[in-house]
Amino acid sequence: MVIERIENNQIKITLSSAVDSFGLQRLIDYVNYLEATAKSKATQADVDKLADEVNESWWSKNRSRFVK
Repeated sequence: MVIERIENNQIKITLSSAVDSFGLQRLIDYVNYLEATAKSKATQADVDKLADEVNESWWSKNRSRFVK
């Protein structure tokens, strides 16, 4: 594995093709999450409240599909 800083404040990581692609995709997803939330001022409580609201809304719209 080679890690190097390149222009425009970026980091380049070169890996062997022997690396498990499933694990690598999980790592990439996590890094994307870190990048997307780096400047967020939201607290975990804010995130939990939003998730609850989304879940409640989805369930009220889709309940009839699952409960007969």
